[in-house]
Amino acid sequence: MRTRTALVSLLAIALLAWFLRHANLADVWSQVRRARVDFLFLGLLFVGVTYWVRAWRWQFLLAPLGPTRFRTAFRTTVIGFAALSLLPARAGDLLRPYLLARQENLPVPATFATIVMERVLDLVAVVALLSFFVWGYADEATLSGSLRRSVEISAAFAAGAAVALLALMWVLATHPERIGTIVFSAARVLPQRMAHTLSAVASTFSSGFEVARRPGTFVAALACSFPLWIAIAAETYFVTRAFGIEMSFPGSFLLQAILVIGVAVPTPGAVGSYHEAYRIGVTTFFHAANDAAVAAAIVVHAVSFIPVVLVGIVFMMQDGLSVGRLQALAGTAREKELPDTDEMPVLRPPRR
Repeated sequence: MRTRTALVSLLAIALLAWFLRHANLADVWSQVRRARVDFLFLGLLFVGVTYWVRAWRWQFLLAPLGPTRFRTAFRTTVIGFAALSLLPARAGDLLRPYLLARQENLPVPATFATIVMERVLDLVAVVALLSFFVWGYADEATLSGSLRRSVEISAAFAAGAAVALLALMWVLATHPERIGTIVFSAARVLPQRMAHTLSAVASTFSSGFEVARRPGTFVAALACSFPLWIAIAAETYFVTRAFGIEMSFPGSFLLQAILVIGVAVPTPGAVGSYHEAYRIGVTTFFHAANDAAVAAAIVVHAVSFIPVVLVGIVFMMQDGLSVGRLQALAGTAREKELPDTDEMPVLRPPRR
């Protein structure tokens, strides 16, 4: 774990150095001082909206597992995203479902599965909004022939991946026992107790996709994904416009797709990777000056990450949690992904 933390920290430092390599820091600071405060405030408001919608959507995904309170979903969402910036190895992705499952008495592996479904719905929304921009609003100045072709191919590939993942989740939701049996059969080379554990995990985890069998609830969760990502794009749009960078609101859908790639790099709080993804996006597609792009990237990242970290720390203090305690809970969450095999029925391999 320490080696991994050191490596991702070095990666973040290297990306930050690359991000700042051609920047005039005096000009960058001047750009920050001249940024429009009203637009920055609007961006901050949309950050709050995104976490409200995230918690609301998560309740739809959790509905088949049992009732959940919005307050719990919202607080654990904020704490989980704060932990993504405070702890290494994307511990927040484990803490969020674990904390909620513990408070609402839900099965832990199935609750983890709802986070996977969240990511797939996010991909669907981001690809749909990107496609809306590319085929409805992009002009030659934004997307020239070669750039357009690259973006179209990427969007098509991502759309195919989203459809395949949705189909896989439906299969997992409709046949959780069969999935467990298949895993048990595939693991026959392992000791029986371990094979049983893996099959039990597969069955319990698959039940977390149960919402895919409920069309009304699933459509509601999918529908929530669009205002969520429109709000995320709005935050980026207003902060970008605060620096005088010319970008249409639909253009923020393209920038948001690029930032999703930056966030996927496992640096703490997406430091470095987010900044460089933003700089590349606004300089390549919206012709921003490099120093303005660097200044805007720093502030966009700060507006996106600092408020949730501060609110998350407040919620942590109210719940008697510290950063060290969260790290310990993250380790427990990893263990809880494997349920106690003594409490689960044995799944036998299929008879021939």
